[in-house]
Amino acid sequence: MPTPVINLDRLSLKEHGHGERFAARIASIAPLIGAEQLGYRLVELAPGKEAWPYHKHHANEELFIILTGQGELRFDEELHPLHPGDLVACPVGHAHAMRNTGNEPMRYLAISTMRHPEVVEYPDSGKFGCAAGRAPGSPDEPTFVHFGRVSDAVDYWEGEE
Repeated sequence: MPTPVINLDRLSLKEHGHGERFAARIASIAPLIGAEQLGYRLVELAPGKEAWPYHKHHANEELFIILTGQGELRFDEELHPLHPGDLVACPVGHAHAMRNTGNEPMRYLAISTMRHPEVVEYPDSGKFGCAAGRAPGSPDEPTFVHFGRVSDAVDYWEGEE
């Protein structure tokens, strides 16, 4: 059984991102402390960067605790400033994304439920993603993952003749 206590300074951050806009350093915490029903991550954003595209979960709720730096939360098309000590609730079905608007790294804890399967929508790009066979944030590979566009939907009975 892992120890139930770890200091944030002991975490190994790994690079995560895509292109110029999305760049973060993240550390998964839950497996290190034996968590089973909640996921925990430390996320560090460089100035001007985001970790993930604007999205909304259909199964999982998230809580973000801003530790350092300044940022901005896009939440259901509204913008909210972020400062150290802020708590951010992202209930199921609410689109969200965070961006570092300051001149120093913005660090936050991301805490989430671990319900699966999960479906995530990406309103800006018209995509969706679904994953089954593992809890979100788990180091295990899911048994099913699919990303697609909502506009490419087919009828339930298509191809079933």
